[in-house]
Amino acid sequence: MPPDRSIFLIGYRGTGKTTIAQELAERFGCAWADSDDIVQTRAGKPVADIFADEGERFFRDLEQAVVAELAAGPTQVVALGGGAVLREASQRAIDGMHVVWLKATPEVIAERLSADAASASLRPSLTGAGLTEEIEQVLTQRTPIYQQCATLEVDTEGRTPQAIAAEILQQLTAN
Repeated sequence: MPPDRSIFLIGYRGTGKTTIAQELAERFGCAWADSDDIVQTRAGKPVADIFADEGERFFRDLEQAVVAELAAGPTQVVALGGGAVLREASQRAIDGMHVVWLKATPEVIAERLSADAASASLRPSLTGAGLTEEIEQVLTQRTPIYQQCATLEVDTEGRTPQAIAAEILQQLTAN
């Protein structure tokens, strides 16, 4: 049975948002979407190239429009880009939805991103720092925003996507 309203997964890249979105959608029997995939399709290029060619502001404008469309659309599970909730307009768009913050330590996120060969070429550096240092810097900025937006927080470390999805499903259906 589909959820009563859309589920938006937020958190830093490498926390499993896309994988968990697919798993939850299968369990709920509903559609899923990845905001970064939609942005890349509309721009015709990877996120890193959008940042390099048009700049972060252009990317965030496009991302904000996609978040608003997804929030206004049919009930589904949505994996949002790591910075999608930075703008107040996007925060307002997902207000009232199920917003699940997927969490992991900077060290675990760095391990996951290092193991993903495509990640470096598809995603831009946000600070120019080394990987773990960048993750720590960006998480310091974003953690209060993730906390403010989240209706549920789930630790993804050392757990299978199936176990994470089961926890989310159990918590959402218990409320």
